[in-house]
Amino acid sequence: MHKKLFIPGPVEVRQEVLSQMALPLIGHRGKDASQLQENIINNFKKIFYTNEQILLSTSSGSGLMEGAIRSCTLKKAAVFSIGAFGDRWYEMAISNNIVADKFEKQWGEAFTKEEIERVLETGEYDLITITHNETSTGVMNPIEEIAEVIGKYPDIIFCVDAVSSAVGSKIEVDKLGIDILITSSQKCIGLPPGMSVCTFSTKAIKRAEKVTYRGKYFDLLSLYKYIKDKNYQYPSTPSISHMYALDYQLNYIVNEEGIENRFGRHKVMAKITEEWADKYFELFADKKYLSNTVTTIKNVRNIDFSYLNNELGKRGFQISNGYGILKDKTFRIAHMADCTIESLNDLLENINDILKLN
Repeated sequence: MHKKLFIPGPVEVRQEVLSQMALPLIGHRGKDASQLQENIINNFKKIFYTNEQILLSTSSGSGLMEGAIRSCTLKKAAVFSIGAFGDRWYEMAISNNIVADKFEKQWGEAFTKEEIERVLETGEYDLITITHNETSTGVMNPIEEIAEVIGKYPDIIFCVDAVSSAVGSKIEVDKLGIDILITSSQKCIGLPPGMSVCTFSTKAIKRAEKVTYRGKYFDLLSLYKYIKDKNYQYPSTPSISHMYALDYQLNYIVNEEGIENRFGRHKVMAKITEEWADKYFELFADKKYLSNTVTTIKNVRNIDFSYLNNELGKRGFQISNGYGILKDKTFRIAHMADCTIESLNDLLENINDILKLN
């Protein structure tokens, strides 16, 4: 039996999207491949509200995260972490010999703009990284407020991990002054894992030109130059099958569902899940900073999560245990990509039935 996935990636993928990945391949150096990438880039510009460059990568989002901090840190990076994936960005910096400092919040909390400013006003940093949506905790950082502060420091490259929020939450890249916004295919976009995408601002390009050791495969400047100089080509062999599916899905999002409608649907699903969690359990994250795409729930009833998920599996559903140090102390319900309000309500009704919550 297929289990409908309500986990923070990979997500449930529509059959129409999956079928695109079975189309016959084309040469990745031909005009058809260039046209395919150009179409994808133009739709992402609409979804991200940007006129800056869009880069594709046949990798998970982690690849572009590593590429961003390595390609654009000249002096020192400030890494703001609110959970496991913020920690990962710091580990990437250190393993690439990038000078970096990590600033942490307790899991379940978000950063305030005042906390960001106290770090930036030291003048020590020329790049910052921050997680927009932390799937380990269900926290969404107030990116609009944070952007106001960063805008006061024109020399800082502003990098945002939006892997689990972009295309499910409205992020106006140019308005917020984000230089590098990163996401990947298996979250809110609604594709199988294997491809990631980022924005790459003119300011970030100029910074990367000054950095000597940017790596090779994840050198963002190299990706940019190939698109610019080779007419929407990719420097190595891309996943054409993912690109077919991505092109199809983005056309659906932009022209059929509607970008704003997609954002609105994610907000409604988050509200439904939060109200259910509040009624029967307890929300883990600070209520002022709740995620639009995944809800982390305190296991205040001490339920046997393995039992719950096994029983859900028999009924065709799957949710997620807590992440890392939160395993069994919390559990997570993701509501992203093409998940519907109806299927989400169906899931919650089945949990109620299994745990006898009604």
